[in-house]
Amino acid sequence: MAKKIKFKVSAEDSELFRREIGNVRPLRHDKITLRRLPTPSARPISLQPQFEQRAHDMLSDGMDVGTLETSDEMLFVRPGMQHGLLRKLRRGQFSINGQLDLHGLTIPEARQALAGFLYSSQARGAHCVTIIHGKGYGSQHKQPILKNKVNNWLRQHPEILAFCSAQPADGGTGAVYVLLRRAT
Repeated sequence: MAKKIKFKVSAEDSELFRREIGNVRPLRHDKITLRRLPTPSARPISLQPQFEQRAHDMLSDGMDVGTLETSDEMLFVRPGMQHGLLRKLRRGQFSINGQLDLHGLTIPEARQALAGFLYSSQARGAHCVTIIHGKGYGSQHKQPILKNKVNNWLRQHPEILAFCSAQPADGGTGAVYVLLRRAT
């Protein structure tokens, strides 16, 4: 254990310090209260008309990649992407530039919200975002409906480089980290 070194402060230095600091009042406590940033609403973002059909086509329900269980991890990487990139994404080592929460939305609302969010995220230069889809505990048959849809939609979107289930602190298998192609 390191020794504490005590310094003697002269009366002159102490007086100089008090003059420079000025009139102060003591703090009531030394604890910091942390505030969580408010979660952005998942209300559907209206897209420009020319992107409306394109967004709908990119996020169609035609592709079937199977169904996931509540605790199943999602993982996708485009062919040709480096494995180190996916490893960093899985570890949560990218700075998150945006978040979308789809809880409580219907499938059409979620599709539109996701399309608008991905479009606006890429337009503002975001590289990594989080999408919270939930685990499906609130659905009728306790199956992850939105999770399966998000998995399907993200695989179809040409601007998605990779995605994977989030770290437990960020939602675990109820959320995904999404890596977007940089806007050119």
